[in-house]
Amino acid sequence: MHREIDTLIITPAEMGRIDHAAAASGLSSYGLMERAGQAVAAAALRRFPSALRFAVLCGPGNNGGDGYVAARVLRQAGAQIAVHALGDPALLKDDAAAAFANFAGDAAPLADYAPRAGDVVIDALFGAGLSRDLPDEVPKIIHAVRQNVLPVLAIDLPSGIDGRTGQVRGAAFEAAASVTFMCRKPGHLLLPGKTLAGDVEVFDIGIPGRILAGHAGHMRVNTPAIWRVALPPQTEATHKYVRGHLAVFSGPAAATGAARLSAMAGLRAGAGLVTLLSPGQALSTNAAHLTGIMLKPLDLAGDLAAVLKDERLKTFVLGPGFGNADRAKRYVRLLAERGRHLVLDADGISAFRDEPDTLFSLYAGGNPRLVLTPHDGEFARLFPDLAADATLSKIERAQKAAARSNGVVILKGADTVIAAPDGRVLVNENAPPWLATAGSGDVLAGIAGAHLTQGMPAFEAAAAAVWRHGEAGRIAGEGLTAEDLPGAIPPWPAG
Repeated sequence: MHREIDTLIITPAEMGRIDHAAAASGLSSYGLMERAGQAVAAAALRRFPSALRFAVLCGPGNNGGDGYVAARVLRQAGAQIAVHALGDPALLKDDAAAAFANFAGDAAPLADYAPRAGDVVIDALFGAGLSRDLPDEVPKIIHAVRQNVLPVLAIDLPSGIDGRTGQVRGAAFEAAASVTFMCRKPGHLLLPGKTLAGDVEVFDIGIPGRILAGHAGHMRVNTPAIWRVALPPQTEATHKYVRGHLAVFSGPAAATGAARLSAMAGLRAGAGLVTLLSPGQALSTNAAHLTGIMLKPLDLAGDLAAVLKDERLKTFVLGPGFGNADRAKRYVRLLAERGRHLVLDADGISAFRDEPDTLFSLYAGGNPRLVLTPHDGEFARLFPDLAADATLSKIERAQKAAARSNGVVILKGADTVIAAPDGRVLVNENAPPWLATAGSGDVLAGIAGAHLTQGMPAFEAAAAAVWRHGEAGRIAGEGLTAEDLPGAIPPWPAG
């Protein structure tokens, strides 16, 4: 069953406003802390039934308060506990002070914690709100826990992970699991936080959905529920041109494989027709490998203009294996002037590295018709200032790039981010690690092109492409090559 809290992503700042709004609405903020700590204790007992001792490491804020509640509940359940505090618990304030008082036990200094066999560490030092490097004594404890290979259960996020960016602030625990509340934070989904958080449980502590919705932004996990409403309709009247005609530009004879991967992916992803636009010297090479995909020569200056006379040909993929930067820029300009949709990938992106504003001006204004699919290196060629700004998260970089380019940005990686010019953003999580293989991105570009040519809006087309691409990787399995992916593209998910 789909739960909104499973797909909503909340920044630490937004979560702070949600907590304040919940308290202002009459909810007991200490009651919320009690439910959070109880959820942590339940997860600890369920996940680690053979633990000899739970070492609860409590910080100086509300994360520490959750830890004191968890420690009390674990002790009441008959578990052996050891509690260690960062700072003086007597200085705790508000709900955290109440949690410590209700714990009614001893808390030794954090520096005194000595890991021992059979310990399970409950990390309640710092939560998702951490935005500075850890205090000096904490990395020492992290190192000792790691040296003793002890399992860690993190409250909210492993201490040391910046909840806004997913980056490590000096050092961080590597958790077997994390228990967070109401919604995941960017740090649960962005690398390296995604890896260090382990299995993430999202526990509903009782904040009403209206309060979440009132303070949340437009950030979600990429799932079919987001874009299913935009899927192309399939009726008995559907024919190949209704399903759209996609064109993919081929590179020279020695570099045709990437474009063919895109073309085949486009056909498998639902385009009614796919044409490979090929230099004359590469025609025989491409023809030897194609059956269901049409082939058209494209050499002379007027060849593309002639192709564009067919108004049914609305969407193009340019970049995979293309090679010729000057020709790429000419083609992009003509496509933009004729109002066509474009998926720009690889060499197509790199062609504009010295004049990115030229590209952005071509697609400025109106609904997005441009989908950019860069990895980090290609992103830096178009948006060098954003790539160099270490204060920005991957999500924030993608959002700013989408707004600047008036295009949908698919910022690729194990934590792929899809951003729209209007601020909507999705983080993908269904891609298996073995999808990182040569040619995989070419397949993604073809899927996105197929969705666009079927009439999906650019943001939904891109998001659905990333999700289906991830599913194809899962279906194809470990050891896949890019050639395996088109045939593994799944059908549209059922409603």
